[in-house]
Amino acid sequence: MPRLVFATSNAHKTEEVAAMLGHPWQVEDLRAHPGITLDEETGATFEANAIIKAVSGSRGTPGLLVLADDSGLEVDALGGAPGVRSARYAGEKATAADNRVKLKAELARLPPNQAFTGRFHCCMVLARDGKVLHISHGGVEGRLITQEQGEGGFGYDPLFIPEGFSDTFGVLPAETKNQLSHRARALAAMKGKLQSHI
Repeated sequence: MPRLVFATSNAHKTEEVAAMLGHPWQVEDLRAHPGITLDEETGATFEANAIIKAVSGSRGTPGLLVLADDSGLEVDALGGAPGVRSARYAGEKATAADNRVKLKAELARLPPNQAFTGRFHCCMVLARDGKVLHISHGGVEGRLITQEQGEGGFGYDPLFIPEGFSDTFGVLPAETKNQLSHRARALAAMKGKLQSHI
């Protein structure tokens, strides 16, 4: 069974990737490799940060395939914010709830009666032994609302309604989200490359 190290300690993300990849992949994350410390994410783009994570993670797991992603929410009315700072929008130690509170406050300052269009964007990078093997991107367009809906998913999911739907990612079943999310689309684009490196 091929092993894939997902360069994160976020159990939700790991479960999503494992569910999307399915058999025969054995997906583990940094919780199974406690000695690994990823380099600081200093990039100005999702791709730059994903490369930093994949390369530094793969140096600590010789011979293993390492997949890293960097993703976030881009709101058009906020000039693309929170963008690469999505996980730290309300501060370096912010929780997902803190970030949602800040986003709702920022949207509340904007003129009413406008559609808050935006997207989730994800970049995935595959590396082994410190070398980048492949890069893929995925995105899902939608709109933001100012009142949270649902308790599913994580991050900004309860505030984001994907295009073509009337419910947020916080309401939609995980199976639906896993088919159309930015991470699902980036992973779908990566899947063939993964097979070629087994």
